[in-house]
Amino acid sequence: MNWPMVQLQELARPEKGSIVSGPFGSNIGSRFFVEEGVPVIRGNNLTVGREKFIDEGFVFLTEEKASEFKNCGAIKDDIIFTAAGTIGQVGLIPENTKFEKYIISNKQLRVRIDTSKANPVFVYYWLTTREMNRHIIGLNNGGAVPLINLSIIRKLPVPLPPYEKQEKIVSIISAYDSLIENNHRRIQLLEQSARLLYREWFVHLRFPGHEHVRIIDGVPEGWETLELSDICSDIRETVKPEQVKSDTPYIGLEHMPRKSITLMEWGKSEQVTSNKFKYRKGDILFGKIRPYFHKVGLTFTDGITSSDAIVIRSKNQKLAHLLLMVVSSDHFVAVTSETVREGSKMPRADWKVLKKYKIMIPPLLLLENFNDIIKSITSQLEILSFQIHKLQQARDILLPRLMNGEITV
Repeated sequence: MNWPMVQLQELARPEKGSIVSGPFGSNIGSRFFVEEGVPVIRGNNLTVGREKFIDEGFVFLTEEKASEFKNCGAIKDDIIFTAAGTIGQVGLIPENTKFEKYIISNKQLRVRIDTSKANPVFVYYWLTTREMNRHIIGLNNGGAVPLINLSIIRKLPVPLPPYEKQEKIVSIISAYDSLIENNHRRIQLLEQSARLLYREWFVHLRFPGHEHVRIIDGVPEGWETLELSDICSDIRETVKPEQVKSDTPYIGLEHMPRKSITLMEWGKSEQVTSNKFKYRKGDILFGKIRPYFHKVGLTFTDGITSSDAIVIRSKNQKLAHLLLMVVSSDHFVAVTSETVREGSKMPRADWKVLKKYKIMIPPLLLLENFNDIIKSITSQLEILSFQIHKLQQARDILLPRLMNGEITV
């Protein structure tokens, strides 16, 4: 059964301001941002069908400043689109939000659904299908910077099954999302434990037995200091897409999460057209474009990656896990960001500078203890990563068939 199609504007609440764009850019610039207050939703809070909403990483406005943009406010169940840049990003503010209200940025659009006509979660799910993602991207009316506008959003087609059918579809897909979100939380906890251990042992120098070790010029006695290039290499093995199997995993910067070492998402080589770098399972990918985005992660497959990523490979397997924690640390990313090489369009990390970064290497027994703990964590991250990947694949196959009425609910 094919459901009747309506335009998105027909599902919006009837009052004025149900479909709006963000404030004019100069009215909500960085000079107005404060440490706390009303959070501003930006592109980093949205994904392309991966998470409903990333409820962190905000800048804030004072209550007084936010009151100037009442029509640009957002609350739970509102649907948010990226209007400029990474179009195709769609978010839904969930019930369990950290904040009561938000303001959308100048590059976002907001739609408030009339819940007597449609379930906002159902509408969100439809807008995140691959079919709709391609449709939205195809409506780009910008030049160098992709753009969509309110007129485009208002006319987006949405299937409209009976309300009870919408709720059943939401229930089915939400079950997958709950499993995926649970695995994401487990990954966050595991990564947090790895970062805490690294900071405790290698930053604060509170490693086992530290009470009996002298610190000389900031380095524990018995440890050695090496440069990054002493323990790893920058791999630049170029390959053409047609030289690898079409289903070979491809990791672009768009697949790499911020501040997470778990690379759980990838596309396929058949989707790319230009030369890429090869990587091996266990290599580290470092996003060198705008490195302050903190895109650094461990690979769990062989594959190809964007030439905008640095492929880092350990020269010694005993140092691989320490290497991972070093190059994904806040300090390393901060140093990288401070020493960027200015490109024609955007700043890039400079390997010639990074390879001179100093790393403290502990005695073998302490290194092996650290490796055992981190290896146990990364093994669990790998298992959870593949579980998420399989759940997402199943969800992505099921979602459009439910939405189009191919599967009876």
